Amino acid sequence: MHLLEPRARPSKVMRWTAPLIAIAATLVVGSLLFWALGKPVVESFHVFFIQPMETSYGWSELLIKACPLILIAEGLAIGFKARIYNIGAEGQLIIGALFGGGVAIYMDGSDSAWVIPAMVVAGAIGGALWGALPAWLRTHFNAQETLTTLMLTYVATFILSYMVHGPWRDPGGMNFPQSIMFGDSALFSILLEDSRVNTSVYMTLFAVIAFWLFNARSFMHFQLEVGGHAPAASRYAGFSARQTVWFSLVMSGMTAGLAGVGEIAGPVGQLNLNISPGYGFAAIIVAYLGRLHAFGIVLAGFLMALIYLGGEAAQVGLQMPFAITGIFQGMLLFFLLGSDVFIDNRLRRSA
Repeated sequence: MHLLEPRARPSKVMRWTAPLIAIAATLVVGSLLFWALGKPVVESFHVFFIQPMETSYGWSELLIKACPLILIAEGLAIGFKARIYNIGAEGQLIIGALFGGGVAIYMDGSDSAWVIPAMVVAGAIGGALWGALPAWLRTHFNAQETLTTLMLTYVATFILSYMVHGPWRDPGGMNFPQSIMFGDSALFSILLEDSRVNTSVYMTLFAVIAFWLFNARSFMHFQLEVGGHAPAASRYAGFSARQTVWFSLVMSGMTAGLAGVGEIAGPVGQLNLNISPGYGFAAIIVAYLGRLHAFGIVLAGFLMALIYLGGEAAQVGLQMPFAITGIFQGMLLFFLLGSDVFIDNRLRRSA
């Protein structure tokens, strides 16, 4: 019988190599999956990973899908370093979109240049508040944030459904569950002609630089690292566990809320039930695949965006269900976590 025994000094080289191992294993198993489904393996990989990038429009769509993933993952990485596991970024994205969308609906018809800034601020506040709720539950009732953040995602989904079916439903929308289409003043400006790339990408760019500086220069980041890896040492040093919980969940909620505004004031252009294809959940994989590093998350975000595009291309070119996207995401996470297990532990034969 074999048991897992913690390694005294896990390899830093292997820690950074693990994402490459996970990607390679995903490709191998993915090829077996295509073969088992009766699809030509080489053609399937071309459709899934190459075809979406064969046009300039495909590259622009890659950027559009990568930005919310990166933005959310940067915020999640803060808490993950401190072992604060926010699993509910999808709900925080939805609430941020609701707050920002409410501003757009209230100011419909206005040509003010302040509509977009007001939506961004409102979305950040909404996401932060939805992140603050599990922080309050954790610090006052010791409720595990893994559960509360996930459950609050369903609450947020029901709130969105109620609003687009009821008070905010478009009167001219033929009873579809959606709000009015936002006016030009409530939409981010297009950056690249003949594409959907818009100025919301600046939010992601700012977040990447800000979190890189936070990780490199901030004493708060040191507290988070110590609290995550050595809780006893953190308590001995007098670092506040409550402050860590609040900071982690509020910041990750805020970035998710900003991503929500980026979607409704960008590619979507309104509130509806499909404002996110699961970016909040996929960003968890992005954060870990990027090794919780600001720039590593950028690379992981583009890879995850490519999987989204590949899933869409596979529906058309290979007649496969969109679930193939989730399968590849799940395999990637599975192999990444499996690699981490053997980086942190070794097999030991029991006596």
